[in-house]
Amino acid sequence: MTRDIDLDDIRTSVAQSGRQARSLSVANLDYDERRTMRAWENLLSGASDKDRARSPVRSLIRDSWHRCATGGIDAQQNEAPLRGGRDEVEHLAYLNRELLEAARRSFFTIGRLLEGTGAMLVLADGEGTLIDTVGDERTLRDGMDIHLAVGGKWTEDVVGTNGIGTALWAGEPVFVHAAEHFCAGIKAWTCAGAPVRDPFDGRIIGVVDLSGHPDIFRPHNTALVAAAAREIEKALADQQSEERTRLLEAFITSAPRYRRSDGLMIVDRHGRVIYKANLPRPIEGGFLASFSGAPARRLVELTAADSLDGLVSQLPQEFQSCHVNRLELDGDLRGAALVFPPVASPSLVPAVNPASTRLNQARAAIIGESPALRAAVDIACRVAQSNDVTSVLIEGETGVGKELFARLLQQGSPAGANAPFIALNCGAITRELFGSELFGHAPGAFTGASREGKPGVFELANGGVLSLDEIGEMPLDIQPFLLRVLEDRVVTRIGDSRRRPVDVRLVASTNRELRQEVEAGRFRRDLFYRISTVSIRVPPLRERGEDIVLLLDHFNQKIAARMQMEPLAFTPQALDHLMAYHWPGNVRELRNLVEKLHVLSNGGSVGVADLPAELTRAAASNDRPVLASSPLAGTGTLEEAECQAIRQVLAAEHGNLSRAARRLGVSRPTLYRKLDQYGIRRGFF
Repeated sequence: MTRDIDLDDIRTSVAQSGRQARSLSVANLDYDERRTMRAWENLLSGASDKDRARSPVRSLIRDSWHRCATGGIDAQQNEAPLRGGRDEVEHLAYLNRELLEAARRSFFTIGRLLEGTGAMLVLADGEGTLIDTVGDERTLRDGMDIHLAVGGKWTEDVVGTNGIGTALWAGEPVFVHAAEHFCAGIKAWTCAGAPVRDPFDGRIIGVVDLSGHPDIFRPHNTALVAAAAREIEKALADQQSEERTRLLEAFITSAPRYRRSDGLMIVDRHGRVIYKANLPRPIEGGFLASFSGAPARRLVELTAADSLDGLVSQLPQEFQSCHVNRLELDGDLRGAALVFPPVASPSLVPAVNPASTRLNQARAAIIGESPALRAAVDIACRVAQSNDVTSVLIEGETGVGKELFARLLQQGSPAGANAPFIALNCGAITRELFGSELFGHAPGAFTGASREGKPGVFELANGGVLSLDEIGEMPLDIQPFLLRVLEDRVVTRIGDSRRRPVDVRLVASTNRELRQEVEAGRFRRDLFYRISTVSIRVPPLRERGEDIVLLLDHFNQKIAARMQMEPLAFTPQALDHLMAYHWPGNVRELRNLVEKLHVLSNGGSVGVADLPAELTRAAASNDRPVLASSPLAGTGTLEEAECQAIRQVLAAEHGNLSRAARRLGVSRPTLYRKLDQYGIRRGFF
């Protein structure tokens, strides 16, 4: 304990720099400067435990002082230690780049508002080292004197009681006012700090602190920093959700060794499991906790591994048989995919896998070969085969085929055809009936209720898939109840007290931008993250031009067979217009058009004159040029029309494949494939 200090010097220092603090009279702050200073002096002079118990100081401060005194903190200290060197500060910023990015918007807004107020806002990392400061210029300069600046370390065990270090220790928002600081050189300041927690696992990764001279104290300072911390946590959650999706996409595009029989675990750069499927039993049952959206166990910090070999060497023994794929985002190592070879089956006769057959059938129902669509289908297939992903969000415009993805998620699951599939369109339910439809009701629970009672869709879907279409239409006041059922996996009917366990995979779909709905306050943020364990974006038809001909042929053959007619033959000019049209109604609009043409066309041939006027007008004005096609002899097939369209565009672009692919609205690999399919030689153009 430090005792050999000059209390008179300290009293003088505090009196000179904290005159305004002495005159504060705020109901929410139990603070008297003289009594606080006397209690501090008594502590440093060796007051007994009995004297400390009678101290007028708040228990939070009293306990912190005791930790500081017994820990040997120098009470005469005037500043925090400062990490020096430009390289060290830059490395600090690099290590905390996600936290800094998440705080950027809040700090920019609040920083401008603090100009001229005598206050500054600081951000510290999880170790109590400052990584950003904004606010009043004069106060920022004063902060430099005590190293309240980038690089300053403000943990309680280094610089005593303060808003940053004590918030880290307490794990909750705190304020430390003037003489309540432990070290003499900091008693001329007031500060309020709030911890920032990682949305993934709840650990403290930083602190937001508002500091200034004592006269800036307001009772709501603590609320302000707590609100700022929550905004940063929301931004972090958005970052992590986006990165999880990008890591899954990165794996799909960069993991050629993966087979569906392999076990798979994907971890982020912190070694946190974000996806797993088909893992060997020693790992699934022995090493890992259950994965249902709860905080996952950390395996290893990827940033600590110099190479993939180094990463494997740091993994537990159970993981030594796995193959590791680097997952990079923007050229930076951000995750890894751990692929485990399948466990050999004791049976010598390969068994037919009904789930795999159903999955292939459901996959075949989604027509298209564009990279964007195939990426979405691949994600859906992986999710379907896993028992661990409980919630999936399918996003896409009206008419893109979200319902086919929902069916795929059911058909490809291990339970498959035997599992119930219950669909509910949230946009078709009145506000009053939402609760009853979702959760069911007891007999006579409300006017008009069934006398026998009624199960809700959660009970009906138990053991299977519940598809909630247009979930963005769900009223805001119903959303907390849905969240509670998803969290607890228990449903209670309206008017009943019995809790019924449910095991349901939720597949939610929407044509809205749910992130924008969250920011606008029309959709709960916590529910958004709960339903989007995995997000699948179904691309609109205008982004998959190479699929138009495939879909056209599919609907043409299917509708012709249903109507017992011959398939239609489309002229090249008609095909040009269909390719150039932007399809606001997506696949549904294309299907309806083909059905209409079967009914109205004469002679089985479709030309430009047979197409709706609004389609030809829109196609003519679309940025994608209509191909200047010449008529084919007779009425050829779609393949012949496509072949001629490719030849004409290649001729117009003098054989330049990049420009031809852009004009046709397809990718270069697709164009190469078509050239091989039709035997078109590029050298002739």
